Amino acid sequence: MKLTFKVIAIQLFSLLLISNLNAQSFNGYALYNLQNQNTTYLIDKDGNIAHSWSCADACNYTVKLKPNGNIVRGIKNSGNQLNGAAVGGAVQELDENANIVWEYTYSTSDHVSHHDLEVLPNGNVILIAWEVKSTAELTQAGRTSASSELWPTHFIELEQSGSTATIVWEWHIWDHLIQDADPTKDNYGVVADHPELMDINAVSGGGGGGPGGGGGDWFHTNGVGYNETLDQLVFTSRFASELFIIDHSTTTAEAASNAGGNSGMGGDFLYRWGNPSNYGASGSQIFTDAVHDPRWIEDDGRPNAGMIQVFNNSGGSGNSSVIDAIAAPASGFTYSYTAGTSYAPSTYDWRHECLASYSGQGSSKTMSNGNVFVNVSQNYMYEVDQSGTVVWQYNASPTKAFRYECDDPGIIALLGSDPCGIASISEETISQVELYPNPSTGVFKIDGFSLGQNDLKMTVVDMFGKVIKEVENTLELDLTEFPEGVYFVKLNFNNEKVITKKLTTIR
Repeated sequence: MKLTFKVIAIQLFSLLLISNLNAQSFNGYALYNLQNQNTTYLIDKDGNIAHSWSCADACNYTVKLKPNGNIVRGIKNSGNQLNGAAVGGAVQELDENANIVWEYTYSTSDHVSHHDLEVLPNGNVILIAWEVKSTAELTQAGRTSASSELWPTHFIELEQSGSTATIVWEWHIWDHLIQDADPTKDNYGVVADHPELMDINAVSGGGGGGPGGGGGDWFHTNGVGYNETLDQLVFTSRFASELFIIDHSTTTAEAASNAGGNSGMGGDFLYRWGNPSNYGASGSQIFTDAVHDPRWIEDDGRPNAGMIQVFNNSGGSGNSSVIDAIAAPASGFTYSYTAGTSYAPSTYDWRHECLASYSGQGSSKTMSNGNVFVNVSQNYMYEVDQSGTVVWQYNASPTKAFRYECDDPGIIALLGSDPCGIASISEETISQVELYPNPSTGVFKIDGFSLGQNDLKMTVVDMFGKVIKEVENTLELDLTEFPEGVYFVKLNFNNEKVITKKLTTIR
């Protein structure tokens, strides 16, 4: 029987998955709450429950850990008058014993929170929400097919006020619309000349239907992330198949306009990407359907630092799920754009083909050691290293899961000063590590680092990028079995910090 390349690849991958699952232990924790369930779990690298919160209310979508060890959790409010996918209606901060620190209900016949949330560095919380617009309002705004009400996206920012919270900032997509269908109606203009605005007729949405069934969900905004350096928000829309960036440095009044803030553009879109047809531009549609979990990759030396990373549910071959990263063309607090074209880049800059696929939800994160954590909803969580080798897997399938490393302040506050059982390796220690003699006849020793409770893994590659040797927990590296030449060794300290050294062997 002749096997196709694809079948061989699948069989090979299955073998690699089994043989390499423990090749590099997962060092840190994962936080998750199954959708519509009451218990939040924090699991360690071995899948053991390190902490759990037995909550009185079911989580609608997302739970996140704060630096003080508390969790912030979107919940399903029992009195919602508007209902739809991942509807919430309330948010809570809970301490380590699941006691409510503060809570806020955002649910009326006119608006309700749903899907994702973001915790800002100052402790404030961003919520995604719907607001109701009637058929008359839609028609006056230039909507050509307004047979039923629709619920456009808006964000609110909450600041704790005792046991509740106060809204301190808002942004509404309703304030940033354009249409080219009817000059007698509001928002009339040339769509292709204004990519900073949303064409009111570009996205059909859920098709109407009003309260109860969730048919009013127009854009299905499902994820939000924050960049502290730029003071900007990025969010994703399933029905628009796009990601958008807006200026968070604005006041609420500025956010309703097209002026003000660091960008000078008020609440208009600073950048958008994934589906250029929405603003009348040519170019490939990269997000062919759903897209979730937008985030900036931390700019601290990790791979693809500064890029925007998303879970592209159906963007791969055969509509498979992929993780995409793009380098948005930032220029100060705005983004470079050539009129009449689509926003750069023309395609993704980096892609990971997920090991499983799902048409909705999902999350990912690039870790400080270069590994990528992936949560494929309705499947499982896993982590791969830069070569694509699976180094960790856990068979739970929440809508979103988040990876926290050993030195995360929230983990330390919750579990103690040494939550992973080994002292964190300092940057100063790493900078002092040397392999000597170099060049050598093939045997190298490590100076500036001691094992003790610490772990060390060394991976050696040749000039062609082929891995030729891997050793663990030794301070000596013997390459005498290999020809003289130049090699590179990746030193992985406690699975949390990685450096690469160039070695030369001579005979």
